[in-house]
Amino acid sequence: MNKLTYKLVILMALSLAASTAQAGHVLVVLSDADRLDLKDGKVFPTGFYLNELMQPVKLLLDSGHQVTFATPTGKAPTVDANSIDAMYFGNDAAELKVHQELLDRLALTSKQTSPVVSLARIEQQGYGQFDAVYVPGGHAPMQDLLKSPALGRLLADFHARSKTTALVCHGPIALLSTLPDANRFLAALESGQPKRAPHWIYSGYRVTVISNQEEEQAKAQLGGGEMKFYPQDALQQAGVQYRSNTTPWTSNVVVDRELITGQNPASALGVAQELLKRLK
Repeated sequence: MNKLTYKLVILMALSLAASTAQAGHVLVVLSDADRLDLKDGKVFPTGFYLNELMQPVKLLLDSGHQVTFATPTGKAPTVDANSIDAMYFGNDAAELKVHQELLDRLALTSKQTSPVVSLARIEQQGYGQFDAVYVPGGHAPMQDLLKSPALGRLLADFHARSKTTALVCHGPIALLSTLPDANRFLAALESGQPKRAPHWIYSGYRVTVISNQEEEQAKAQLGGGEMKFYPQDALQQAGVQYRSNTTPWTSNVVVDRELITGQNPASALGVAQELLKRLK
């Protein structure tokens, strides 16, 4: 090997080492639920929204970052069938196909081969290995993530360390898991007698989530059912400063301290881009 070739090899090795050292490790937390319990005993089949999960995941992977997937119990998550639509990918059928194929390759929804682990396993391994956490939407987080003690401990740890926490659409409802007594707060909310949560770690944060107006416009999707409460109302009652877009269904990304929140499916890419900035 001559001197020039040797130098090139060393430079390539150093470049690879540097890029590896700069790569981040992102924990993606999904719901176990494939349904949302509505008022009057009705049920709405749901899961995660395809674009809200896969657009950020694709950007992260394409940028060289490592991604780990978890759900509360380690059960493979479910994709909401309503979200498998080109309208969420700029009406580009080719883009829809690309993200569907990536989901298939990752096998996230496979009951046999899903790489998803439980939040208990993540806690055992230690939160310190992760640089950021991301929670996509779909209605499913409103079934379990909003009251998951394991997720509450994880988010509280990230908050204490000012580590990036990104959530989109219905995903920000998961912040309620850090309440001192999430179940009591949610019961009061469902009964129509909510009270401001005292001593909440996110009190005063500027946050967005799918708006009441957007929920009303999408009500037909529930097949005649009615949600027990809306995420906007829940987070406002808990103590956040809600920030909405001016035109429904347009992108809206709000950044406040460690939190990055996106309002709706159109906000997923914006949230992912802000997350990438933090990882750099």
